[in-house]
Amino acid sequence: MAYQVLARKYRPKRFADVVGQDHVTVTLMNALTQQRIAHGYIFSGHRGIGKTTIARILAAALNCRNPIGSDLRPNAEPCEVCESCLEIRAGNATDVIEIDAATNRGIDEIRELRDAARYAPSRDKYKIYILDEAHQITDAAFNALLKTLEEPPDHVIFMMATTQPEDIPQTVRSRCQHFSFHAVKLVDILGQLRAIAAHEGVEADEAALSLLAEAGDGSMRDALSIMDQAIASAPVEDGKARLEAAQIRELMGTVPNAVFERIMEAVDQNQSAEVMTVANQLLDAGNSPAQLARQAVRYLRNCLIARISGLTEDSTEGAAAELLQISPDEQRRATRTAARFTEEELTRFLQTMLRTFDELGYRQEQRFHFELGLLKLVHLRRLLPIEDALSQLAQGRPSPAKSAPATPPRQSPPATPAPVPPPTPAKPAFSPFAADQSRRRFEGIAPGQAPGPAQSTAQFSTQPTVQPQAPIPPPVPVAAPAPVSPPPVPAPMAAPPATAIAAPELVAAPIPEPPAPKPPAGEDSPATRLQSAAIDALIAAKSQTSAADALGDATWEITGEDLNIQTELSKTMLRVVINPEAEKILRTTLTQSGNGALRLNLLPLGDKPAAPKKARAPRSGSAQAKALEHPVVQRAQSLFHAEIRNVIDLRPDES
Repeated sequence: MAYQVLARKYRPKRFADVVGQDHVTVTLMNALTQQRIAHGYIFSGHRGIGKTTIARILAAALNCRNPIGSDLRPNAEPCEVCESCLEIRAGNATDVIEIDAATNRGIDEIRELRDAARYAPSRDKYKIYILDEAHQITDAAFNALLKTLEEPPDHVIFMMATTQPEDIPQTVRSRCQHFSFHAVKLVDILGQLRAIAAHEGVEADEAALSLLAEAGDGSMRDALSIMDQAIASAPVEDGKARLEAAQIRELMGTVPNAVFERIMEAVDQNQSAEVMTVANQLLDAGNSPAQLARQAVRYLRNCLIARISGLTEDSTEGAAAELLQISPDEQRRATRTAARFTEEELTRFLQTMLRTFDELGYRQEQRFHFELGLLKLVHLRRLLPIEDALSQLAQGRPSPAKSAPATPPRQSPPATPAPVPPPTPAKPAFSPFAADQSRRRFEGIAPGQAPGPAQSTAQFSTQPTVQPQAPIPPPVPVAAPAPVSPPPVPAPMAAPPATAIAAPELVAAPIPEPPAPKPPAGEDSPATRLQSAAIDALIAAKSQTSAADALGDATWEITGEDLNIQTELSKTMLRVVINPEAEKILRTTLTQSGNGALRLNLLPLGDKPAAPKKARAPRSGSAQAKALEHPVVQRAQSLFHAEIRNVIDLRPDES
């Protein structure tokens, strides 16, 4: 008999022989026992995990000539001795038609299948159609099969195996029972390989079998195919092939994960030269950059899972081991690497290597891109997480990089603290009727007498104008002068209107406060200190040297609430040299020095600060002009340095 590969030789013949698909086999055996047979099945899942195999076993169980519960068939498993079971196993059964849907995918082939399905089976109980790779069938062909699937004859059963169930129309899926197959676990593949190696008389250590199981990537057929190839290339000792881990790695073109552990140690120690040296050794040995990147991605993924699940070197079982699906030795290696980095760092490493692996598919110089991807891992180690940077900024501390040496900042002269104005004394609480009584006293009206209809009221302020930013010296105590009696009120006239003036109680004349002193023009003036602090801040920014030079040659002057900076630049060059970033640094310096309330005015060459607006002279004959001519108002202005703000004309309209 010709040689059979291991995947065909050890293909399961019973439901119990299928590894890793208990949720499917148990359901189908219960359905067979209860005679709950559907007319359509869809088996979907990873490649090489038993979809077509279970379809054949189910077909043999349906057409088995021995009833369930007999001596030859005690359960729902096929008996494997009757003529139908033997023909189905050999693949030459008349009533079990297996069609490769990848090549017979057109509407003509499906029409032939639909026409043949109308006829009864030639010998067995059911006529079974097994459509392999069913997702390859066209939409028109599925539409032609739709009516047959919805109302099939009693003797027809359809079984469709596919790796892409989403490509099958929903109308077809809704008419079939859908079984989703799972990828085979590493432990199950390892146990099957161990049993096959013992049956074949092959000596294999545990590390070699673990490599074969990992290479299968959840597919039993892939693991058996690689094992068949490894046995053919293995050295023979005493008539038995011997499988070793090094020989299997060389066969698959992979490198041991100890190399990647060494690379990650160099990344942790910030040694770029060591990383490039190891990469050069791997590439000079003939390894493919794409294969190395793929292994690096898998290794980093295992390290990330080990870090997330809290796996330790002592614990090789549990939920973490189920997630990793690698051998215990590889679990310990991944745990050692994961302990060196945080979860965020491992996530960034994995993302970088995934991008590198994707780029290698369409890059010509794959070696250079692979080396660049490894070098990025070292650079990512030097970055500071955004959370740490924000927390340090909130605490007012700089945020240097992790491994970069701290550069001493440029020392600037200590800034003189801004003068703190003395606390303003609380204003006395006056009675709400005090203004009304004082107004009547000035006009010679008794407190209980109402004013006449032809009267006007003038309100004035007794507070002198003071610059808010200028430091105010504390008042010097001076003895209050003698009370000043109000001037005599002239006799009332018939025609001229009387002017009522709202004023506080004239008990003692307040001491006029001295005017705000102008800031000194020397080197210790507030403007000079602001200029020095701003220049230092611009120089520290390193990209605003031109702005620092321009502001150093400018003239700084504080006038009231304005900070006027007279530069020597033209209007066009002013916005080029002192750009928005430099202006932002300048305003930040003003805020930090306690002068954030100043209005910043950048003046080009030839411009002068705008002069303060003068009060408009009152119109002749108006109520404000007559109020200013009143002797009581003039006296109050001279005594209190008062300023009239508002005049209300209470005279009736003569029109």
